[in-house]
Amino acid sequence: MTGPFARLSKLSMRARLVIAVLAWTSLGTAAIWLAATRIYAAHVEEHFNAELAVHVEELSRLARLRVDGQPELVRPLSDPRYEVPRSGYYWQISVDGRPPLGSASLAGQQLDPAIAHSQSVQHVDAAGPTGPAITYGLVRREADGTELHFVIATDHSELDGLVERFTRDLTVWFALIGAGLLAAGVAMAGITLRPLAGLRLALVRFRRGAADKLEGAFPAEVEPLVDELNAFIRHNAEKVAAARVEAGNLAHSLRTPLAVITDEAERSARDGPRPGTAQVLLDQAGTMQVQIDYHLARVRARGGAGLPGATTALSSLVEPVMQAFQRLYPDKVFVVDSKLDDDPVVVGDRVDLLEVLSVLLDNAAKWADRQIDVTLEQAGERLLIAVADDGPGMRDADLEAAFGIGVRLDPDKPGSGLGLAIARSICADLGAALTLTQRTWPATGLIASLLIRAVPLNHASSYRE
Repeated sequence: MTGPFARLSKLSMRARLVIAVLAWTSLGTAAIWLAATRIYAAHVEEHFNAELAVHVEELSRLARLRVDGQPELVRPLSDPRYEVPRSGYYWQISVDGRPPLGSASLAGQQLDPAIAHSQSVQHVDAAGPTGPAITYGLVRREADGTELHFVIATDHSELDGLVERFTRDLTVWFALIGAGLLAAGVAMAGITLRPLAGLRLALVRFRRGAADKLEGAFPAEVEPLVDELNAFIRHNAEKVAAARVEAGNLAHSLRTPLAVITDEAERSARDGPRPGTAQVLLDQAGTMQVQIDYHLARVRARGGAGLPGATTALSSLVEPVMQAFQRLYPDKVFVVDSKLDDDPVVVGDRVDLLEVLSVLLDNAAKWADRQIDVTLEQAGERLLIAVADDGPGMRDADLEAAFGIGVRLDPDKPGSGLGLAIARSICADLGAALTLTQRTWPATGLIASLLIRAVPLNHASSYRE
């Protein structure tokens, strides 16, 4: 982005709000000022026209002809301005062949009698004694056929003066109002942005260790942001605490085998090698390796679990992992029975969910005689993924023990004994449940059931985009 927009993007939010207030205040007051002056000018001109029309009618009713044919007024017009010389308000009565009768304001000058040329009131703009004038004319025919021409006029400067004075006063007031609006806008910008300054101070306090979260009173528009930031802070704190716990657990789990290895090494150094020493060292090293693998997997799983917005479409889990295991175990049959109407979205990181599903399918494939059945169905607000094999199953007493670290119920089967332990640990972090149950129909075997949270249908489309 270049030009003025680029420069505008670098301005502070306060400056942008002030510029916006200044622009809208200027445009608004200018538009209202222009509309007000035009409306006032139109109303004043309409008032002048109506007043002159009334006065020319009044002049016609007050005029009469004397015996000598000279026009005269029964009484003066009701508006005294017609009696003030050069007041800008004039009238004149003309009869053919007679000197015209005019108002004292004409001061010896005359109006054009041709303006009055109809028995109905006519309005024209014509030249007056002191400049352009608004004039009205009327002709009255007497019984003997004599015509009286009535002309009444007002200087256009009278109308212009009123409009000019109104415009001047309006401009002053609008300038004051505009300045007040601008000052109010600047104050409003400061008040509006004050919560952001409070948020910055809360962040500074948190960064310096003076608070363990963002504290303060915030408006409704900022409070959701503060809540999300506090949730993020709490999430990171939990991750750090969990990592420390895992480090402590790893150290604790390694202490005993390390002590055994140290003791065996000291005995060998003091008394010489003894029978079985190598096997003891190998066994303890294997125990240490199992603990290290488990805790590393736990740390990796906890690093991705529960991240805000981590969701996965079910189809992106089941289809690729089923294809992979079908190639890995070509002698086994993998069958998927989906009782879902659409492709739901589940809560959790895709890599973690793939690892859990892979563990379940791998265990099922190792123990199955021929077929592994995967069932997908809705279970209330959760989604059920059930992996069943047609193998020998296991004793009820071993169903829970199978989730232990390094537990291998059949040493002849390949594996480290960590898969189910890691899978259940990942499920715990995701808020999911993983259980083992006996299968009795249509064949014996084992069923691994994974219950995981599903995204509501009205929100699922936004997660897929």
